Amino acid sequence: MELDDATRRRRLFELFNEIGIVQQLATTTFNRVLPDGLHVAHFSVINHLVRLGDGRTPAAIASAFQVTKPTMTNTLAKLDERGFIIVRPNPDDGRSKLVYLTDAGRAFQQKGIEALGPALERLISDLDTDALIDLLPGLRSLRAYLDTNRDL
Repeated sequence: MELDDATRRRRLFELFNEIGIVQQLATTTFNRVLPDGLHVAHFSVINHLVRLGDGRTPAAIASAFQVTKPTMTNTLAKLDERGFIIVRPNPDDGRSKLVYLTDAGRAFQQKGIEALGPALERLISDLDTDALIDLLPGLRSLRAYLDTNRDL
């Protein structure tokens, strides 16, 4: 069945609304199980560096998360205090710094994933996870589009 433009816009809004609610609920679940009293914001930075590689500037990381530089500086300071990252001067630009993961940071990321184990096992037993996994290509496409079109 072909959707008219008004229905298509409404359904896309519903999609974004559901994604937002899922994000809030998932964040709460993850915050409850993360080790060392840290939060999803901290884990997300570590996960970002694991996924894309470290040696990034704080400004680039702040941009990726669409937060202010002071907000990211605060997050990075907490990660540095825990020994999860090292912030070093940028050898190519003395005015900026680069962020590198430590072995402890990589271990924290792994511990965070493992801490989600019981919640993920419950999902597997309660839901059609194959259908959820089938959503990944579309969600990745949406993420990539939004990432390259941040001015929407």
